[in-house]
Amino acid sequence: MQLKYLPKIKSPKNLKELDRNSLHRLCDELRYYTVNTITEIGGHLAPTLGVIELTTALHYIYNTPDDKLVWDVGHQAYAHKLLTGRFDEFPSIRQYGGLSGFLKRSESEYDVFGAGHSSTSLAAALGIASARDLQKENFKVVSVIGDGGLTGGMAFEAMNTAGDYGKDLIAVLNDNQMSISATVGAFSKYFSRLTASPTYNVLRTKFKEFLSHVPTDARQVVKRLEVATKPGMLFEEFGFRYFGPIDGHDIELLLEIFTRVKDLPEPILVHVLTKKGKGYQIAENDPIGFYAVSGKFDPKTGQALSVGSKTAKKYTDVFSETLVNFARDEQRLVAITAAMPTGTGLDKFQTLFPDRFFDVGLAEQCAVTFAAGLATEKLKPVVAIYSTFLQRSYDQILHDVCIQNLPVIFALDRAGLVGADGPTHHGVFDFSYLRHMPNIVMMAPKDENELQEMIATAVDYQEGPIALRYPRGAGVGVPLANKPKPLPIGKAEILKTGEDLLILAVGNRVYPALEAANVLEGMGVKTTVVNARFVKPLDVSLIVPLAKKIGKVITVEDNTLAGGFGSAVVELLSDHYILAHIKRLGIPDKFIEHGDVEALYSQCGCDEQGIVKAGQALCKPHPKL
Repeated sequence: MQLKYLPKIKSPKNLKELDRNSLHRLCDELRYYTVNTITEIGGHLAPTLGVIELTTALHYIYNTPDDKLVWDVGHQAYAHKLLTGRFDEFPSIRQYGGLSGFLKRSESEYDVFGAGHSSTSLAAALGIASARDLQKENFKVVSVIGDGGLTGGMAFEAMNTAGDYGKDLIAVLNDNQMSISATVGAFSKYFSRLTASPTYNVLRTKFKEFLSHVPTDARQVVKRLEVATKPGMLFEEFGFRYFGPIDGHDIELLLEIFTRVKDLPEPILVHVLTKKGKGYQIAENDPIGFYAVSGKFDPKTGQALSVGSKTAKKYTDVFSETLVNFARDEQRLVAITAAMPTGTGLDKFQTLFPDRFFDVGLAEQCAVTFAAGLATEKLKPVVAIYSTFLQRSYDQILHDVCIQNLPVIFALDRAGLVGADGPTHHGVFDFSYLRHMPNIVMMAPKDENELQEMIATAVDYQEGPIALRYPRGAGVGVPLANKPKPLPIGKAEILKTGEDLLILAVGNRVYPALEAANVLEGMGVKTTVVNARFVKPLDVSLIVPLAKKIGKVITVEDNTLAGGFGSAVVELLSDHYILAHIKRLGIPDKFIEHGDVEALYSQCGCDEQGIVKAGQALCKPHPKL
């Protein structure tokens, strides 16, 4: 397809210069360009294809960036980026030094609020609208939230507050779980136009005036009768005027509805039905598989073109298969996810044990406390959530699980740096936000077989909560034991011995530490390498004597240095009055941008080369302590 309009869109101002008939062609160009770009570099595809018309209509009707458009999550915001002056940069999306795959305030004035996690847009939009009113400014605030994001408790809290405050605010519910069926036909269009029409709204205002004269004891009955005559009853009860459902791919209808509701000075909810992957049949047929794609793929077939490892299994797959194997014998094992059965690998568990599988939606707080409730009744719940999302349930882990010392298993996928998704998705804080909680055990495997052993450890452990975290992507390719056995709690292992330097490594930094030790040995530095395995409890009987004997210690982790594994080691040695030269390697005290994951580890100085450099510096002559 030859791009006629899209390259000329440098801002929404250029969009408004198009006549409405040209918008159909523009939407086609947006789809074509998005698909062909993402086939080369990967990214979130199906979500953004589903909101092409919606995004175009919003920027066409509203005066952005003066009017504020607040997105939820950001997976669907590629079209938004293309319509707001980032066409030339778009091929760099999710690449090191390029555009973010999410909303980012520092990237564009059109990115009003940063978004990587779900259910935030309503609360943020309410804050922006309240600031507008306090400062006596005049602009519109529009929040876009998906049906998945709306399941988060934070979204309902914000909706309840917004309705109570009565703020001039428009919420757009992007509902992509329903198909565009007969409900979005002639009647629905008529109803949507009717509820947005000036006549209807005058009548509704008159109805409210009438209601004020109705006796108090009858008022609720009359009001409920009025609400019950239209869809969106739930939203009306929250204090939002409801419009919809609207076909989210009917650009003319979207323009008409947004034009009519634009000037209504009260909380408005526009319910829009969209289809994930719209316009790209392969993604329409498999919206989950094409929700996010990694690397190049054939746009005609959808088949990946990049060749991954033929031998190393992904950590997620190892977790999935191992948990299922244990669940066959352990009937008390149950699994919980927060709207991510496929991403966490629990889809296989769901298929085999549907009665023991629970998906609570995008509600991590609920997932944790729900698991705590299960644990009180002698079940063994496994909460499988990405590391970056589990931090949303900090209070529930502390208050509902750890204080009660309940045997809940936390399986943290995507731990460490995750690459292209960037700072909102890097799982580099879990050591820090979990290890200071009393009663919890925390471990991280060096490879995929040790992950199996840690799952066995978690299933066997009955004394309280236990967490295991593992990285994204493929393992190192080690053989997998048929019957993994539990590890002794808090016991590390020595992988290499030497008297000049001690490297304490954990998780996916163990193998780079071993490689660095081999390089250092060639330089004359004989190195002991310890796979810590456990961040809590640490192996006191092993670490303390080694540190005391060798006196030069490097800790290596893929967690932030603040409060992480290295901090734990320093605290341990301090408590035992051990004087040693210590260098901590890990994620520095800043947010790490998106890019190739190995390049990011190199940037942080915790790859093989960084460890070698630190070892060289540490083994130079130092004054005695």
